[in-house]
Amino acid sequence: MHDSDTDLIYSQAHKQVKNFTFDAQVVEVFPDMISRSVPGYNTIIDTIGRLSQHFVQENSNIYDLGCSLGAATLAMRKGITASNCKIIGVDNSSDMVKRCKMHVDAFKGNTPVNIIEGNIQDIKIENASMVVLNFTLQFIEKSQRQALLNTIAKGLNPGGLLVLSEKISSDDNVIDDVLIDLHHSFKRDNGYSELEVAQKRSALEKVMLTDSLELHKERLAQAGFGHASLWFQCFNFTSLIAIK
Repeated sequence: MHDSDTDLIYSQAHKQVKNFTFDAQVVEVFPDMISRSVPGYNTIIDTIGRLSQHFVQENSNIYDLGCSLGAATLAMRKGITASNCKIIGVDNSSDMVKRCKMHVDAFKGNTPVNIIEGNIQDIKIENASMVVLNFTLQFIEKSQRQALLNTIAKGLNPGGLLVLSEKISSDDNVIDDVLIDLHHSFKRDNGYSELEVAQKRSALEKVMLTDSLELHKERLAQAGFGHASLWFQCFNFTSLIAIK
């Protein structure tokens, strides 16, 4: 199979829909899955690259936490102009890490990249000028999210940047229903059937627990970020920047 293969994981009825995991089956179709499921994903990746031009400092570390197949890592590697930097990508899926290393090795760049298999909560963040959490925090236990953001803020240098992209929920149930319907319509327009939409939602409901935009901003302020703002939103998919 190739990375361009079509996501058909939920195209047939499952007797029991198992919790979603980033296993070998998902890795094979991940680019197609992301492009058809996450509105604005390419815009977010492109912008992460642009932000790296402005915020990455010389002699510093850059972290891509939950790097999956390395899209954000490669965007930053292309955008970074500062010298003597290192990108550290981390993911807890061995299948993702294996494929990510292949992707990174296929594209040469001036900034060295180290892809690590591990839990992002166990990674020491130090001398960092930019950290990316691109649709990653939503898969971390809610009780552990503030601590992770605290660790990131502590490890960022003054003027350092965090990019936090998340699917959100709204405290207003009427608005929440509208955003969910718009997202499901987006997926149907991209070729997913009603069965696929329903089974994917069932697979994710216990492993991807979303927060409100307000809660994300509160956590960032509590972690010590002096500046934070939403820069992107399409339906219930968002991305924020936070500067130490």
